[in-house]
Amino acid sequence: MRTVVRTVSVMTLVAAFGIALNAQKTSQVHPGKAGSPHVKSEWTVDGANISIVYGRPSLKGRAPGKDVDPYEGREWRTGADEATTLTTDKALKFGSLAVPAGTYTLYTIPTGGTWQLIVSKKTGQWGIPYPKGEDLGRVPMTAGKAPTAAEQLTINVQDTPAGGTLSIDWGTTRASVPFTVG
Repeated sequence: MRTVVRTVSVMTLVAAFGIALNAQKTSQVHPGKAGSPHVKSEWTVDGANISIVYGRPSLKGRAPGKDVDPYEGREWRTGADEATTLTTDKALKFGSLAVPAGTYTLYTIPTGGTWQLIVSKKTGQWGIPYPKGEDLGRVPMTAGKAPTAAEQLTINVQDTPAGGTLSIDWGTTRASVPFTVG
């Protein structure tokens, strides 16, 4: 009798059984009143449960900053329809900006090669107009080329050895900012 021993990698098991290792979970919230789907994406980074709810506009042949938001130097709701909502159950720190556990809205300002991430204390509002005077704070983001072009706006959080990175992809642009937990 002959015995055959096969080795199977962990990644093969992950793929075969659909096991997610610290992966993003995304669920549709509602279809969107203006045609943009709305999603809730969730991640766990260094023990922090983070979720972002946002509308995902499509480019449909339009160019960001030319035919459709975001326009250079102006506050943008960073999504479609309702304001984009960030919820965290642990404190986060984006650069020098301390974000206590809680719920906030996210806006951005694209300006040249850098963007600004705006974390607003005002929640529950429509995405426009921008709620002046309600900022928790602002932090610079790095803007560059996205690894692949994104027809629909995509917000992602990636776990890194130093904490995490929040990235926003649309068209060929990626704006990102690292953060730590605690």
